[in-house]
Parts: sequence; structure tokens; C-alpha cells
Amino acid sequence: MPDRARVDAFVAAVVSGDHVGAIRDFYTDDATMQENANEPRRGREALMAHEARALERLEKMHTHPPAAVLVDGDHVVVRWIFDATDKTGVTRRLEELAFQRWRGDRIAEERFFYDTGSAWREVGSSAT
Repeated sequence: MPDRARVDAFVAAVVSGDHVGAIRDFYTDDATMQENANEPRRGREALMAHEARALERLEKMHTHPPAAVLVDGDHVVVRWIFDATDKTGVTRRLEELAFQRWRGDRIAEERFFYDTGSAWREVGSSAT
């Protein structure tokens, strides 16, 4: 079960923009991540590689400080808002809930819940 300071350190790492480092430092070797009802991705190395590829496609990823972080024993829920700016200058937003199961002080399972109809909606553009 994570203590609140450990969860807050994880959140701070993600908000700082170090998404791949957060996976490295806060996930178990056999961790899984799952988008809604899709098949989960498995293994910390695969999770880090997937995240790195996603970030490489972007000009910038801005992670807002979470609106809420709930800790209940081994379970944590984080309400995230991400703004992803692509290489053409278009910014799209994702609002999601991340439901995590921690094993000790690391995340073993994470499932993301979001409305696919409004996910990554355009919120701005610097393109001319």
C-alpha cells in the first residue's frame, strides 16, 4: 500500500513532464496499463517504450495538476487533464480517470477511463 507522500511524488513526476521516468520509477516490472476496455499493455519496459513513442509524435505535452487524487488502501484514482500539442501546432485535450492498483510502493495495474467521443478534442492551435 502506498503512502500519500509516494503517490504525491508520482503525481509530481507526471506533472513535471517526465512521463517515461514516472513509469520507470513508480511501476512494477510486470505492470499493466489499459485504455478503457482495450487489451492491456504489459511490462514496464513495454510501457516505457509505448509512452516514449507517443511523446515523440508531439511537439509538447502539458500535464495539468490533477483535479483530484484519491487514495484508498492499495487503490489510487487520479483525475488527469493532458494537453497534447502536435507538430503542426494543434493542441488536443484528454480528460481521464486513472484507476491504479499499487503493490507496495509501485503501480502494478493501471486502467484509464475516458469518453472516447470527446477524448483528444481540439482546444487550440498555433498553426497559421
